Amino acid sequence: MFGKPTSVSRTTAAAEGDVVVLLIGMRINHFWAVHHWLPVFLAMPRMLRELTKQPGRGLLGQVLLTASPRTYYVVQYWESKEKLYTYASASDMFHHRAWATINRKEKAGKLRQHVGIWHETYVVPEGSYESIYGDMPPFGLAAAHGVLPLERRGRRASDRFAYRAAKAEQGAPPSA
Repeated sequence: MFGKPTSVSRTTAAAEGDVVVLLIGMRINHFWAVHHWLPVFLAMPRMLRELTKQPGRGLLGQVLLTASPRTYYVVQYWESKEKLYTYASASDMFHHRAWATINRKEKAGKLRQHVGIWHETYVVPEGSYESIYGDMPPFGLAAAHGVLPLERRGRRASDRFAYRAAKAEQGAPPSA
């Protein structure tokens, strides 16, 4: 009734090769310390806007999520870990300035007690992931890499893994 219409079908992500996933977020430790956690909270949308304007930086897609009223995070899909590292260390991008501020506040003992920050990065090799979406618009990995009809990769998870394992073997160097 509301929102984007969904397709009445089952699909899978069109990702090929390794998949790079970054989970990054924050936890509000003290709600009353708004002046400490609000700048951290507002930094991520700014970084995402910056990356959206420069698709060559490597961000393919993202999903904003909340784990609780205290914890917010983003699942990000990247072209490669190299592009992620390049963005993270680029002195011309907002991330660099944000980290400089965080490091300065941490040294002064003004940040960690009020807001927690975290990230986890995964490089998932070909053959080690599969996906299915039923009656969904493109979401997550499929939004980042595109959508295929489920039948192209297999109706069962084991079929989709077998497809990926075969693709991984094709790309593997010959054994000695």
